[in-house]
Amino acid sequence: MESQTLPYIALGMTIVFAVGIAMAILVLNRLLGPKRHSVAKDGPFECGSDPVDSPRKRLNVRFYAVAIFFVVFDIETVFLFPWAVNYRELLASPTFGAIALAEIFVFLGILAVGLWYVWGKGALDWAFDAPAPRRDHG
Repeated sequence: MESQTLPYIALGMTIVFAVGIAMAILVLNRLLGPKRHSVAKDGPFECGSDPVDSPRKRLNVRFYAVAIFFVVFDIETVFLFPWAVNYRELLASPTFGAIALAEIFVFLGILAVGLWYVWGKGALDWAFDAPAPRRDHG
């Protein structure tokens, strides 16, 4: 008869083994690895270029806004994949197939309106130094 804790013991042993190998690699690298320090090797590495500015320099908020908009729209479009996979099964029922199609068009419409709004406000014009013109209506 198999114990109920056997899978947990196997999982624990696997985790201990993986952490042990990682630690062994780090310790062996520290003990056996070459130790030739130089200014170039000890300096920060930025794509092969010498650092020209402080890494703590303030960036324009538009970079972050574009990144957040990208993540929001990207995550929302990920919801299209499960729908597309299950759509063929939903077509078997004439009612659910039409509802699913209408539902995805509403979802895509909301995404399109959101993108249109963000684009219209000039939030995606982050590459220009001049501020985006305000388009207040009302």
